[in-house]
Amino acid sequence: RFEARRYAGSRTIYIGVFDSAVEAAVAYARAAGEYHPPAHPSPVVATEAEGLRLHLSSSNPSGYKGVTKSTVVQAGRYQAQHHVGGRTVFLGRFDTAVEAAVAYARAVGEAPEAGSAVAAAAGRVSAAPLPFGEAAEGAA
Repeated sequence: RFEARRYAGSRTIYIGVFDSAVEAAVAYARAAGEYHPPAHPSPVVATEAEGLRLHLSSSNPSGYKGVTKSTVVQAGRYQAQHHVGGRTVFLGRFDTAVEAAVAYARAVGEAPEAGSAVAAAAGRVSAAPLPFGEAAEGAA
């Protein structure tokens, strides 16, 4: 158990007893007016779900490419969409960001493996999808 107290001049101000040192430190910081909680905790994102590699995004608050918070309250908290030929294709509304990211990955294909040449090129080159049955040059 950890006890927190602070001193104001010659007075001792008892703050409390806590189960961990971290809890005691946070209580002390709050009592001293020095505690500032993080403004926006970063989301915890899954890199894979349902056997698919998900498309991660460091610039999207949801953590996933194509996934945003839904503005329709009754229909799910997150929505997924992607763009095809300059048009937005709506994929649906989902209860979690991971569910929406899975729908996005199913619609556009899995994200390339991190560190692969394909992943590095994906950030620089935008390729149109091939018609069904056609292979890219050099592909087996």
